[in-house]
Amino acid sequence: MQHTEDVFRRRGESGGSIEVICGSMFSGKTEELMRRLKRARIARLSVEIFSPKADTRYSDNALVSHNSNSIPSMPVSKASSILLPGSQVQVVGIDEAQFFDDELPEVCNALANKGVRVIIAGLDMDFQGKPFGPMPALMAIAESVTKLHAVCVKCGNPALYSYRIVPGDSQILLGEKESYEPRCRICYNT
Repeated sequence: MQHTEDVFRRRGESGGSIEVICGSMFSGKTEELMRRLKRARIARLSVEIFSPKADTRYSDNALVSHNSNSIPSMPVSKASSILLPGSQVQVVGIDEAQFFDDELPEVCNALANKGVRVIIAGLDMDFQGKPFGPMPALMAIAESVTKLHAVCVKCGNPALYSYRIVPGDSQILLGEKESYEPRCRICYNT
């Protein structure tokens, strides 16, 4: 199976593109984003990485996966800050896209239309199983969407839901294994 970035590069397409990596918590979204960005750097492409300023669970200026792997990033408070006027960046990485404002799809389209490869990672659903933030719109405009699955902690099947194990109704609750666990459809609903 060919990876999306290999297909785009082999075809010789010089235009931009939007790639979305989505799934539940603990499915490896940030790891996959970092893998693609590291490959872009190996190819000597100019790379910029962004994360929402509100998400400081691990670091203020780095993407950090649940496996403690990290890569420097620039925290921004709104999607329009990603546009980088006058920049010659070739690849833009965006993590935790669900926490950005509704301008993110427009920003990503503008970058892709300028020839930038945009790689986005984020939760596609919130803890209630509902589409999360700008992710549905990003998935609709993307050239490729990669949906990753975690392992259900109850039965071992592929998990696509982020089940909240602490009380609260707020859509946004930053947390880790003390607050969420990955579950399959059956275990999520029981």
